[in-house]
Amino acid sequence: MTRFHLAVALDGAGWHPAAWRDPSARPHDLFTAAYWTGLVTEAQRGLLDFVTIDDALSLQQATHFIPDDRVDQVRGRLDALLIAARVAPHTANLGIVPTVTTADTEPFHTSKNIATLDYVSTGRAGVQFRVGGFRDATHFGRRPALEISRENLRSPEIEQAVAERFDEAADYIEVVRRLWDSWEDGAEIRDAATGRFIDRDRLHRIDFQGAHFSVRGPSITPRPPQGQPLVTVLGHSEIPYTLAQRQADVVFVTPADASYIAVEGPKVFADLVVFLGSDKARLDELDGEQFLSDARIVTEGLADKIEELQQLGYDGVRLRPGVLPVDLIAIVDELVPELQRRGLFRTSYEASTLRGHLGLDRPASRYQGASR
Repeated sequence: MTRFHLAVALDGAGWHPAAWRDPSARPHDLFTAAYWTGLVTEAQRGLLDFVTIDDALSLQQATHFIPDDRVDQVRGRLDALLIAARVAPHTANLGIVPTVTTADTEPFHTSKNIATLDYVSTGRAGVQFRVGGFRDATHFGRRPALEISRENLRSPEIEQAVAERFDEAADYIEVVRRLWDSWEDGAEIRDAATGRFIDRDRLHRIDFQGAHFSVRGPSITPRPPQGQPLVTVLGHSEIPYTLAQRQADVVFVTPADASYIAVEGPKVFADLVVFLGSDKARLDELDGEQFLSDARIVTEGLADKIEELQQLGYDGVRLRPGVLPVDLIAIVDELVPELQRRGLFRTSYEASTLRGHLGLDRPASRYQGASR
């Protein structure tokens, strides 16, 4: 049987807005390295494929459309890439996948950052690309913010603007991927006797020209250990599914029920919000309203639902713990053994790289041998 893949999405105190008020939570530790190190080492103990680390270029808010001044929910976060670089050396097999926003950042910098993370983690880096450029645009002043509301979400103007943001993201990821390839394997000679550190003929200009970027290259970082670190995106509808088909190795989807969402090309993971060791009803009471999510919420029968998703054809699931670390601990101590008993999940790591965990080959550079 093909093994099912299991990932966890890490975000602050957990995905419920009142998670930080749960007795098991550690709100005083949220902005410490020890907190995040503890989460990833727990995930490694459960033999998970990878963790994603959520991030954005704007403050969290209660809804997608209306900024708020609430002080009873977590506001503020550390940089996901810097967290990833800090915690990666504390694990040996677990994939580390920080979130990067494509709007108002530069693909050259991102290619270098993720390549560096792949070296720091010895081949276990990935990246979740988030489009952004909507509310967060006001922090940078490079482009006008999009005033999106429930009322105008389906208007032609907003739909066109969103499509343009996703087209820009596709170009962004293409630039990143080309830069990862711009150093051929073996470009570093490191021969002190002859005085040659690199073979300059194995470094290549990418000469990308598009509507949004003009990047010459090559990268200033040698080709990552995985060749191409794992590229992931989150998709809710046709436009992000198209981005995933063009550029992603893994797409996270959010089926509302037991149905299969087909996205051609990447591996498809279903997102689930889970409450295993925490009490959702109590958290809702603390928050003053019922917690809703873009992803399906599961409070019981999780192993059965995961097996159902596997039978539908999903490659894996990404679990969003309602409260950290208690729900992550329950995933490791309760869910994983049950999935192993059912033959759905590994009993030991069988690969040393993130691409290896997912059965993805290490691709050759697109420029390999181009100068010879």
